[in-house]
Amino acid sequence: MASSSSLGSTVTVPKVKLGSQGLVVSAQGLGCFGMCGSYGLPKPDPDMIKLIHHAVDSGVTFLDTSDLYGPHTNEILIGKALKEGGLRNKVQIATKFGNRVIDGKLDVCGDPAYVRSACEASLKRLDIDCIDLYYVHRIDIRVPIEVTMGELKKLVEERKVKYIGLSEASASTIRRAHAVHPITAVQQEWSLWTRDLEDEIVPTCRELGIGIVPYSPIGRGFLAAGPSLVENLTEGDFRKSFPRFQNVDHNKTIFERLNEMATRKGCTAAQLALAWVHHQGTDVVPIPGTTKFENLNQNIGALSVKLTPEEMSELKSFASSDVVKGERHVYMQLTWKNSETPPLSSWKDI
Repeated sequence: MASSSSLGSTVTVPKVKLGSQGLVVSAQGLGCFGMCGSYGLPKPDPDMIKLIHHAVDSGVTFLDTSDLYGPHTNEILIGKALKEGGLRNKVQIATKFGNRVIDGKLDVCGDPAYVRSACEASLKRLDIDCIDLYYVHRIDIRVPIEVTMGELKKLVEERKVKYIGLSEASASTIRRAHAVHPITAVQQEWSLWTRDLEDEIVPTCRELGIGIVPYSPIGRGFLAAGPSLVENLTEGDFRKSFPRFQNVDHNKTIFERLNEMATRKGCTAAQLALAWVHHQGTDVVPIPGTTKFENLNQNIGALSVKLTPEEMSELKSFASSDVVKGERHVYMQLTWKNSETPPLSSWKDI
């Protein structure tokens, strides 16, 4: 196997079908969330545009954003990158709606009028005619999902949206939404140390022919760098308040074991963690985010890391539920696992 520094430079990123409705994307996407802040200060637009162009040139054409990121500035950034590079016909754009900030507080809204206005605003910021994959970012428990989906179905009929997705929805909500209009993809956090979707969400998606898009597949960076990441978080990085990052003395063992195995295999810990997600199935398309060229190249290199069933089991044991300490999100509530959808108060940020 090539050294970790060169992995990614010669790896071909294949195209795959995401879901069963016709959407074809790169087997690995690019999460653009961190480009506009939250993981520290926003990065300069020219640098991020170059990174996006490099990603597309490297075969990573599935770009993930949201109207909440910035808010709004991330979509504007993507729009600039597409225009400057003449990339519209080369990429698949996924964006989201449903989270809005009112008086400094997050509100989740699935009202039909808001669905339409949010879509129109995203189209304008992205400077495109049609959104390839439009997610409901969070589920509004005050509005039946059938009502929200009804408006999304109209947007598909009007060719303003090609495919519909859901993010952080329960199995019940997925089924109800899919009955109104086919869902192409469900986006949810999935990594070695975040596996709460495996019991119900993954089987439901596979039964219905829905693709799975894991975000934060490298544990928001912890599975790439371990304790050193936490020690070097800058002011404004909201990961500082995450329970798992506050339990670094306990959770560092996960990274240490992962890193030891990665050394044996001749790859980085991040590549090994990402490869584990890729090996979950051909219907799984992770969207690791980064703002660095080297990390992007290494993430692409994860596609060449092969894992045996025995290695998959070994990796799984590193971060079993009884090993990981702390909820995956600062606003997670234990009641969520048995509720129709996360309580509104659980998601101050994404």
